[in-house]
Amino acid sequence: MDARFTELLGKFLKFADGKPITEDSDLRALGLDSMQSIELLFAIEDTYGVSLPDDEMGDATFATAGSLWRAIATAGAAA
Repeated sequence: MDARFTELLGKFLKFADGKPITEDSDLRALGLDSMQSIELLFAIEDTYGVSLPDDEMGDATFATAGSLWRAIATAGAAA
């Protein structure tokens, strides 16, 4: 994960309260809901110039910061 990602992610986590975001951070517990997930997806695609495949958009991908970062890294490698 890079600093740009954690800064972007923090904008969507209403319960993060300035706590550090780690790979194990539970995104749902930190306040990410389904509508914010969609907004976050668009922000990620714009920021990183990637397109995340539809089959990657499940609960498992958005479970933790690390799982979401891995999806971004995979999409970036494929691009």
